[in-house]
Amino acid sequence: MLKFRADLHIHTVLSPCADLEMSPRNIVSGAKEAGLQIIGITDHNSTRNALVIKNLAQAEGIYVLMGAEVTTKEEVHCLAFFEGDEELKEFQNYLDDNITKIPNPNGHFGYQPVVDADENVLEMVDYFLTSALKKGISEIQQKVYDLNGIFIPAHVTRPMGGIFTQLGFIPATLSYDALGITSKTSAAAIRATKGVKPDVTLVYNSDAHFPEQIGRNYSVFHLEEVSFKEIRMALNRLHERFVEER
Repeated sequence: MLKFRADLHIHTVLSPCADLEMSPRNIVSGAKEAGLQIIGITDHNSTRNALVIKNLAQAEGIYVLMGAEVTTKEEVHCLAFFEGDEELKEFQNYLDDNITKIPNPNGHFGYQPVVDADENVLEMVDYFLTSALKKGISEIQQKVYDLNGIFIPAHVTRPMGGIFTQLGFIPATLSYDALGITSKTSAAAIRATKGVKPDVTLVYNSDAHFPEQIGRNYSVFHLEEVSFKEIRMALNRLHERFVEER
């Protein structure tokens, strides 16, 4: 097996809470400087900047998981990733159809530009992207799996948006590939205090909103090669693939 450094929770300039320096090129450059081989693009409730970063990153040997950080009806934040462009497009349509559209006039909640590789603004999203969807966490998870995607509840113990904060527990019927955690906690502490089972993978991510945050918290994946299939196997600890825990 080979080792690959991964940060699966990175916001672009499209997220209203992200710095305007989080352009596609700056993200790829920051990932390279941080020694990352795998990154996840996870803007709030939008996938529209993911493909341009994937195309830029390929030239630098960096694999991009394309997706979004979804806010469920319960206001739980979850990461959703898709392998192909068509699945990504269908999920974007799902987001568009189900997000609560709160107007964002003149960037009141933060600017939300869709950009190209040269930082040209293609579109300004005119509704607040961090709003909750009208669908619950189980419904969203099922949609992700219907599109053969990866589903990861994000920063599970964070005071806002974490599944333990919002729900108090993980529903017994909820399926997921891993749980996301940040540098402010540890895998051992979460397992001890939240009853997370030993066979559940915990993934360290940065939740980067500024260039200097990219890769500040990362995971090490053990894979035969970098691919969507291999990453999913590692998250689910299949066929000797796994994510290091520390």
